[in-house]
Amino acid sequence: MRDDQGNESSSSAERHFCGMCGSHLWLFSPEWPELVHPLAAAVDSDLPPPPEHVDIMLRYKASWADVPQAEQAEGPGFKHFQEYPVESIEEWHKRHGMLTQD
Repeated sequence: MRDDQGNESSSSAERHFCGMCGSHLWLFSPEWPELVHPLAAAVDSDLPPPPEHVDIMLRYKASWADVPQAEQAEGPGFKHFQEYPVESIEEWHKRHGMLTQD
């Protein structure tokens, strides 16, 4: 990973994979020990449609990546951020009433 000045750094995150097929399943970072970050493609249960779409880290997107602008997308609820938003993933889920507790 490179920062804005081009300096390389390594991540302390640990990626976890399926022992049978090798698919990336989830990520753990000791920086946030209470969290596990599943890869969206590994979720195999039905989920409700999201109340809004959020595109982040657009400053670093590939030139070929097509990100529809809010006025081109169908309906309201599209947000774009050049880097990470201030709102956390947990806060986003709380704001939309979608945070589930075990």
